[in-house]
Amino acid sequence: MNRSPFHLVQLNIARMRAPLDDPIMAEFVAGLERVNALAERSPGFVWRLQTDEGDATALRVFDDEMIIVNMSVWESIEALREFVYRSDHVKVLRQQAKWFEPMQEASLVMWWINAGDLPTVEEAKARLEHLREHGPTEQAFSFRKPFDPPREPPVESALAQ
Repeated sequence: MNRSPFHLVQLNIARMRAPLDDPIMAEFVAGLERVNALAERSPGFVWRLQTDEGDATALRVFDDEMIIVNMSVWESIEALREFVYRSDHVKVLRQQAKWFEPMQEASLVMWWINAGDLPTVEEAKARLEHLREHGPTEQAFSFRKPFDPPREPPVESALAQ
């Protein structure tokens, strides 16, 4: 059982090669339910962004209509890393070039929140922009340069507003 007063948020974005209803995206769309269920069963999973359809593919958060988002909350970086790189999710990673264009800027961002809180899409966009502008910091980081949870509960930051 997680005793940490903090949870980890991850947001990742991807630019689709075609609309979701295009045959190019069919295999990706067909696997969404399975991958989302795998995440939810994974140790350390807390929450994921979704609409009534059960995923977040209908959400358009960025000006580019071809960008889709995935956001979830985990008990730790280790739990997220285990799901991303050591579960069947890795099969999706290996095939992502079929469905998504390479991103020129950071497309994944992580940060710590108080356990029990949920992130907003607006905060996630601000965190991703912060990472792109400033590189990894305690406010916005990635697997390449992670930061430990804070020692004190997070103070409401300008990034969250």
